[in-house]
Amino acid sequence: MKRLISLALLLLLAAAAGAADTAALSRGRLIFADDFNAPLDPAVWVTEIAPGPNSSVTVKDGRLMLDTRGGVTVWLNRRLQGNLLIEFRREVLVAGGVNDRLSDLNLFWMASDPHRPHLFTRNGVFEAYDDLSLYYVGMGGNHNTSTRFRRYGGGERKLLQEYSDAPQLLQPNREYLLQVLVKDGRTTFSVDGVEFFAFDDPAPLRSGYFGLRSTWSRQSVRALRIWQLD
Repeated sequence: MKRLISLALLLLLAAAAGAADTAALSRGRLIFADDFNAPLDPAVWVTEIAPGPNSSVTVKDGRLMLDTRGGVTVWLNRRLQGNLLIEFRREVLVAGGVNDRLSDLNLFWMASDPHRPHLFTRNGVFEAYDDLSLYYVGMGGNHNTSTRFRRYGGGERKLLQEYSDAPQLLQPNREYLLQVLVKDGRTTFSVDGVEFFAFDDPAPLRSGYFGLRSTWSRQSVRALRIWQLD
């Protein structure tokens, strides 16, 4: 009987391992990972931060810390293309810090500059990005009253979808699992496994840069992974 139980247990463990392998394969090929265990390499990450006091972008205890009074964008200096899955964990910290404010968990992806040869020419002020081509999510924007999905292009910031209900707004000191999927002309944004936004783009942005965006808040980012799905 013990032998049968042991055999059954081994079969269950093998099945679980096989399922895990299948899940890993479904993510595609890992092309980038950062656990933020060392200071940011300026060849890998480009920080654009609005000038002002008490504002910084640092790495601490395996987390990228965005602690700013004004706007900030931290760009991954790697042009992405094709079908992708971007995944990371992010938290808006509210614990009495000088910049603590529950607002603006934001990000850009598939960003490019149609007017300049180089993308990284801005100062972190939000309006400076208006002329880019990109997808944008602002989760908990406007003092945590809205969560919006936009497509930038041709000087227009087209609003695709919007929420103002509590389930799609921010909670303080809650770490979210965020996933951005770009696949065959469709892009989606999911939070903790729940799809918030999806867009079938008739003129899809097939390559560009990924940026972590925020303003007037203190946030942490960890466990960033990007998979190529092609």
